[in-house]
This record gives sequence, C-alpha cells and structure tokens, in this order.
Amino acid sequence: MARNRILVVDALNMYFRSYIVDPSLSANGQPIGGVKGFLKILQKLLRETKSSRVVVVWDGPGGSRRRKSANKNYKAGRKPLRLNRGIQGLLSENEELENKLWQQTRAMEYLNMMPITQIMIPEIEADDVIAYVTQLPLLKGDQKIIVSSDKDFYQLCDDSTVILRPVQKEVVNKNTIVEKFGIHPTNFALARAIAGDKSDNLKGVPGVGLKSIAKRLPFFSEEEPCEIPFIIDHCREIESELKMYKNIVENKDLIKENYKIMQLYSPSISPQSKQHIKNSIFNLDCSFNKTEIIKMMNEDTFGVYDWSSLFAAMRNIVFENC
Repeated sequence: MARNRILVVDALNMYFRSYIVDPSLSANGQPIGGVKGFLKILQKLLRETKSSRVVVVWDGPGGSRRRKSANKNYKAGRKPLRLNRGIQGLLSENEELENKLWQQTRAMEYLNMMPITQIMIPEIEADDVIAYVTQLPLLKGDQKIIVSSDKDFYQLCDDSTVILRPVQKEVVNKNTIVEKFGIHPTNFALARAIAGDKSDNLKGVPGVGLKSIAKRLPFFSEEEPCEIPFIIDHCREIESELKMYKNIVENKDLIKENYKIMQLYSPSISPQSKQHIKNSIFNLDCSFNKTEIIKMMNEDTFGVYDWSSLFAAMRNIVFENC
C-alpha cells in the first residue's frame, strides 16, 4: 500500500528566500517577490513531490521563550534581512520593514484560501512544531518531507523523514547524513551541541568541529544515541592523548546547555499546543477558493504567470483528504 506524502514547510525560511531573491514589483512599484516567490516555490514543490498533504509552519511571535530563557545570547546579534537588489535604495528601512511584514501576512492570506494546514504558535519556533509533526503517531506510516535549508532538522531524519533543501538543490536522508558527516541523525544534535552553532550565536567547545567529532568519536556514526555522561567519561579516560578530549571534559556544562537548546527529539510544546497542532492537521479545512486567489493575484498585480499546476495540486489535496 502506497504511503501518503506530507510536505512540512519551514515557512519563514522559504519566505525569506523568496523575499531576498525574487525581484517582482507590483504596479505601484512595491516589492511583491516575497509572496509571489513563496507561491511559486510552493507550486514547484507540489509538482515535484506530488504530496497529498501540506503543513506550513511559521515561527511564533516572540521566538522561542524556552531557548531564550536558557541562553540570553540565543540568536542575538542577527542582522535584519535586506533586499539585495536596486529597489532597496528606493525604500527607507522602515518602509522596507513594513513591506516585508505585509508580504508575509499576505502569503498567509493566500494559504488561508487553500486546503493547507497553517500553524503559528506564540513563543514557539517552527523547529519544535515541525519536529512534533514528524513524530505524530498517526503519521507514522507516511513519508514526511521537511522543506528547509536549516541543518537543525538533520536530527529528525529517519526511515520516513527526509529534508528537501531548495537552495542547495538536494534531498538529505539519514544515510546521506552518515556518509557526509560520519554522524548519525540520532546523535546529530549532541554533535552540534559540542561543536556549537555560529548562526544561532551558540559557542561550542574550543577546537572541536563536526569533522573532529566524527574522526575522534566514531561511535557518533552509530544509530544508538550517545549520552553526555558517556561522552564525558570516555573523553576523561583518554584526555591526555589530545587536547580536544580535555576541552570536552572542561566544557561539559556548555554542552549540556547547548543540547537542551538544540535537540528536537523531545520538542518543548505544551499539551494545549500539541492538541492545537493535531486538530489543525487532522481536522483539515478543505476550502479551496480559486476565484478569491485569482482575485488577490490581480489585486497584487502578479502579472502573467502559469499557476495551473498549483491549482491542480490543491484540487488533488481536496480529493484525497475531504
């Protein structure tokens, strides 16, 4: 029996990619590449994956309260994304910010006209929601395709979950992760907790990267999950051989703190939010208002573009789920 295929979209990751790259302008000269590009990518993904269900997950307002309380430096110092084309000079920073937020909101309005599950929970990041979705028992037999360029999701790869990275034009599964990094997905979060993550402003153990972990701690490539106490004891026994081992022992508290922030094996979501997620997925609103979508596209002056495969995919989702 064929399994269902579920597209799980890291929405902000996809939206920002569109916002930065797509140069489309409306009739009044305002950037609309974020929303138009988002829909173009969604159409391409549905055409290529032939998914029977779509779950679009946005970062909740305020970001992750849990991670910020665990480490005040988490994601601190990130520069705001700016347009990388000539129109940038025509808009002030405030105008550009307003336009960026309007486009994001508009993208949500388009999705509301489609038979798509859209999730945004205050103070919870998309990472945790996506992790919870892939682990839902009722979806156990289905293939999950996480759409994101974020390596945080590597730890979620298993027999039924893969990562589609549009920017890199690659599909990552548990076998390719082991082959490329020498680290199994079940141990990827711990490896990154040791190595750190500059993009999230999380310092790692000095002088230790993913390559050295794979080389000096080869059991990270095994499916059996590594435990921090075991790693520390192992390094303590041989710390005289290499400074790397000593550094790991001396930074065990940093590793523990990083791991709590990075791991998605047990996403931090309240019971109420978990129920909301399940209701959103399994009580799908099968509305598909093609007429209103076309009206919105005309209002936003998208111009001539072939959206026929997007509309066909929406009809197919309605047929299979309603």
